[in-house]
Formats: sequence, structure tokens, C-alpha cells
Amino acid sequence: MPHKITLTGSATGPLREYDRYVAFDMREKGSPSAPKGLKKSTFISYTVFVAKKAFNKTGLTKKSIMHEKILIQGEPTLDIPIDECPGEVGVICFQITVLPNKNDKEKNESDVKKEPKQEASASSEEPQNTESKKQEEEQVPVSQPAETVQPEAKETPVQEKKTEPKPKTLPNQPKGTQDLVSFDDIIVPEAFLNTRPNPEKTQKVIDFVKRTGRLDEPLTIEKGSNVLKDGYRRYVVAKTVKMDKVPVIYEYQK
Repeated sequence: MPHKITLTGSATGPLREYDRYVAFDMREKGSPSAPKGLKKSTFISYTVFVAKKAFNKTGLTKKSIMHEKILIQGEPTLDIPIDECPGEVGVICFQITVLPNKNDKEKNESDVKKEPKQEASASSEEPQNTESKKQEEEQVPVSQPAETVQPEAKETPVQEKKTEPKPKTLPNQPKGTQDLVSFDDIIVPEAFLNTRPNPEKTQKVIDFVKRTGRLDEPLTIEKGSNVLKDGYRRYVVAKTVKMDKVPVIYEYQK
């Protein structure tokens, strides 16, 4: 089986365009501590080669690729001419994914926290307005004959109950399914690729799919990066029966 390689980071050099592909440089830092008696590893530079069709799907540009954090899955190669591959190792990219920006994620979380506070301040202003209105009505001029003033019934503000969003119901999908994701968008870690699921159990799942038209359980993937966390056997089955979309459950980054 060919060696697989996974890179995470941003481009360290400008995007170079060729006839059917593009190339850019990346680098990763080695481990800070080496075994006793060995020298510490330093930065390793890579030159990544991506098909134009796959690159265009990401929405990246010559400028944004220098700032966006991306994930690369591919195979190392030594057959590229030195003038096209200035990095120490060439990587033929099979999968490229733009990872979510940490600052954007924190901003979205802060916006969600602000909304309940704004609602609470609005509801606290209503009793104050009712109290001031009541004081104005009780101030009756002395020259007027005494009249029995019926205080208005204080209306208790009715807080509308928030309707909780109903979970998405996906017909003809296994129990617990949260979403349907394109099979090609799922990234499989190298640890899974180096294993081989039990053939008998795998065949049972294939028979189930042919009989029902769906998987028996959803796959578990990481939210945002689409990295497979659990369900490699069902991933293999989906690939065998050529499923375009697969049911998934999201696992959020800690």
C-alpha cells in the first residue's frame, strides 16, 4: 500500500499555476524532543500539487491561500523536476480542505451569548415603565372632589416561550442521523487506511444496504473538518456500493 501523508497549515509561498494543476509550498515543524542520542528534527518543506478542478472547489485564491488554514491528504513523490518542486518532499494531493478559522468561530460563539443578555435587558425595562405609569395616575389634584380611583390591574408581561428547533428528520436514514454529507468530502485518517475491516461483517452491511437502500448506522465525523472519527467499515461499504451521500453524526472539537 502506498505511503499516505497528511499536512496541516498555510501556504508559505505564492501559488504557481500550470496546465492542469497548481502548486504551492508548505512546511511543518518537527518534534521538539528527539530520542536520547539523536539530533532534534527541524522544519521540513513540502511542495503540494493539486488538480485545478479540486482546488477551484475550495474557493481559495492566490491571496487567501497564504492566510487560510488548510488540510492536505496525499502521497509523497520524488518524480517531480527540481524547478517545479523547490520543497524537500513533493506531495500529490488527493484531498484538500479549508479548515474553519479560530477567530471566526470565537466571534460566532460570542454573538450567540450576547443575544440572551439583550432579551433579558428588554424584559427588565417593561416593569419599570409600568411602575412609572402607575405613579402618574395616583397623583390626583387636591381641588378636585375625592373620587375612588380604581388602580389599573397590573399586567404581568407574558414571556413567549422559545420554540426549540426540531431535529432535522431525514427519511430513509438510520436512527440518529444529523446530516447527509457527500462521500467525497469525508477525510479518512491514515490510522484507518492502514486497517482492514472484517470481511464477513463488511459483507453483512453490504447486503443490508442492497436490501434497504441505506446504511445500518451513520458515520461519525468531526464538525468543520469532516475528518472520519468512527465507522470506517461503513465508509468502506459506501465506497463499495458507490454511494454519493452518506448519513453522519457530528463530533465537535474540544
